[in-house]
Amino acid sequence: MHTRELLELAALVAVQGPTLIESDWPVPAGSSTQYWTASRCRLDRWSRALRRYGAATTAGELETARNWTRLRPLLEEILASEILTRLWTAVSAAYDQRRDAAELEPIARSIFVSHLDARNRALHVMVYGPGCDMAEAVALNRLRRRIERWCDMLLAHIAPHTDISEFAFDPERARQFADDLACDRSPSAIELTWQLVLATLRAAFQTSLADRSPNADLNQRIASSVLALFNNDVFDSLGLPKSLWLERLSHTATDTQGLLDELFALDAPLSNRLPERYRSQ
Repeated sequence: MHTRELLELAALVAVQGPTLIESDWPVPAGSSTQYWTASRCRLDRWSRALRRYGAATTAGELETARNWTRLRPLLEEILASEILTRLWTAVSAAYDQRRDAAELEPIARSIFVSHLDARNRALHVMVYGPGCDMAEAVALNRLRRRIERWCDMLLAHIAPHTDISEFAFDPERARQFADDLACDRSPSAIELTWQLVLATLRAAFQTSLADRSPNADLNQRIASSVLALFNNDVFDSLGLPKSLWLERLSHTATDTQGLLDELFALDAPLSNRLPERYRSQ
């Protein structure tokens, strides 16, 4: 799954998040586990890729242009996918607050905190990494600013349900966006909002992202774990792309087990990172 599709999913989470927050839909078994394992695997892949890049630089083995070309799509993926991470954490927080429970937020917040660390390392590479000339730096910084603005705009849809300040890049800007939103939550208004947001979002990122995403497989699994939380009617009314709908149906325990196997193979012990509620499973 391309990063652009994750941005579209973030728009869905923003527009339909309030419906999920206010609903009585049960949390599907395994959805949070798959979200955590897929996100954790992606974070670890990012970390290893950035370490390899740094090690090559230190050793003087970096073939600057070629390695930077390989790294840039990963930096874009880290930056752009953060919109979904922030949106989903905000929705999860509101979902749990309404129920006075801890079903979604602990997992979502764990991934959110780790994604912030990955973002900081990506920004450091953008500023100090060899191979990033002025034109590349300007283009990536323009992308970063566009991502941040879109994130705050989408978070505005969740503002009536939870404090979005900690999830926004610019809390005041996000509040201004929230003030501008209409209060009408009728089905027709939601559908119109979705169509406008989706069309504008696609135009904004049509040419600013690389043609490939380094972790398309994990992006797909992350998306399916989020989509599993939404009622079927959401997809019928908003015309969600069929590929995402089919991926929602492929949300299985087998996928999650495969991701856990990958995590066990990494250097750091899994027990140090797995949330407490899953360590006995």
